[in-house]
Amino acid sequence: MKLGVLKSLGHNLADSLASGIGLMIGVYSMDVFAEAQTEEGGFIVIDFLAGETRSEKASEGLRRAVRRYRDELPSLCAKHGVEPQNLKRLEAKFGTDPVYGPHFTVTVGDQLGRVSTDRYVGIPGRRLRTRR
Repeated sequence: MKLGVLKSLGHNLADSLASGIGLMIGVYSMDVFAEAQTEEGGFIVIDFLAGETRSEKASEGLRRAVRRYRDELPSLCAKHGVEPQNLKRLEAKFGTDPVYGPHFTVTVGDQLGRVSTDRYVGIPGRRLRTRR
């Protein structure tokens, strides 16, 4: 399995949650960025494989949405041609700041131990490019 395919799948999930609409799961009103602002550090981490947030302050609505994303993951995997067991890590960290505005970081890992982390800014999420 190519890591790029897993990265695309991770981006699609995180971007759906970031949009606040959640068409994939039938939820039409959520704001993960507003919830991230209430957290210490200004961010919230979502584990899509476990269907959990790493937050004690997350609303029940957001927790429910995250569980629904976990439940929809097998069908999204099928659309991407991915066997769900190939995914060993699928997390996204959402936050906002004065420079980048809403942004999220997606980390995916596969059964071979490969891990990739990509940063996205805006809604929809566009890959963050930095000058070298």
